[in-house]
Amino acid sequence: MPSISSPSPLRNVLFVPHGSPLFALNPGAAGAAMTQITQQLTAPRAIVVVSPHWETPEPTVGLATQPETIHDFYGFPAPLYALRYPATGSPQAAQEVVKALQAHGFAVHTDAQRGLDHGAWIPLRQMFPDADVPIVPLSVQSHAGPAHAYRVGQALAGLAAQNIWVLASGNVTHNLGDLRLARMNGDRTPAYVQVFADWLAEHLAQGDLASLLNYRQLSPEGVRAQPSEEHLLPLFTALGAAGPQAVPQAFYRGISDSVIAMDGYVFLNPPVPNDPTDRPPRAP
Repeated sequence: MPSISSPSPLRNVLFVPHGSPLFALNPGAAGAAMTQITQQLTAPRAIVVVSPHWETPEPTVGLATQPETIHDFYGFPAPLYALRYPATGSPQAAQEVVKALQAHGFAVHTDAQRGLDHGAWIPLRQMFPDADVPIVPLSVQSHAGPAHAYRVGQALAGLAAQNIWVLASGNVTHNLGDLRLARMNGDRTPAYVQVFADWLAEHLAQGDLASLLNYRQLSPEGVRAQPSEEHLLPLFTALGAAGPQAVPQAFYRGISDSVIAMDGYVFLNPPVPNDPTDRPPRAP
């Protein structure tokens, strides 16, 4: 894992991978990096978790005080279905999320029953195993595209500044058809997986928001990496919440299950320029 530049503090915004459901049982190096980076941030008073596995026509905020653990997958080993994440909700923080989104012109809905799908509870379980931080789930709008997801993040930026984390969960590459093909072809990783992950990393480092928002047009590998783009949209929400001056930095990069890029990003405050008045006087 790259070291986080000091003294620039981390913002309360992360993009984390959740991989396949088996990541919950075998977190490996990516899970260890998520645990480590959590310890470098200020403990949150609540977390807004954005998962691609909750899709709605308009932004929807979960209000449940005891959100259930949703096992929204099938065909996996029995121990996976026995896992629970006994999180609590926060009606107060949820209403702050609602008001922040409304203040930015979004038509917002609420859901008093919504639990935590695996895109939410798998990374949360790795990062906060004691389930001791209130969680507020927020849906994605996969039909609305990256610019919409970015604007949602902009609406959440003020909350991040008030120590409510924005935890955006997804995967940099997510092509389940290629996952099945890889299993039939000796688990070989198609070249586009690393190429697209590198393309994203390069444009994030450059602060090239325009290219990132238009990745499907500008990256030859973009559409194959994200046949339906719900798993990448949370990254744009994280970018919006972090703010235009934030410096993205990968805390982990790697590939799991042949085709899933598990890259995760934090966002640093920009370096403070040197103050000329602080320079020592020149010798006569």
